[in-house]
Amino acid sequence: MNSPKYLRIQGRETSWITKKPLGVFSLCWRQVQNNIFSEEDKAKFVEANDWFVQNLPYPPFYGENNDDADANTVGAITYFKNNANGAAMLERLAPMLALLDKYQIPFDIVYTDSVGKILYEDDFQVGVIDDT
Repeated sequence: MNSPKYLRIQGRETSWITKKPLGVFSLCWRQVQNNIFSEEDKAKFVEANDWFVQNLPYPPFYGENNDDADANTVGAITYFKNNANGAAMLERLAPMLALLDKYQIPFDIVYTDSVGKILYEDDFQVGVIDDT
């Protein structure tokens, strides 16, 4: 049996933009914005997040940055590709997942072949919307 093609790390809170569970980055940013993470832990998250900002392509539907309130009007979400690149991404996400565990913030790692309609794709990830 083949491994699923995609994986997504998501919380159990729903995004008001996508109407889907918050992805790991948004989930962590929410903890920063709500002053849940200590300053030390916030710095750990920002350091881990900065690596992704500097090394991964930024899907265009997200706008210029995370503060763009008008971005993602299509309600897309992203999945990592479940390949060697995806495995490397999981390693880079480990500090974020450790923070979520530390603060007892539930999350799930979802593996799937069915992601919906792909709007964006690069070597690491796909951006998708429901295909209905």
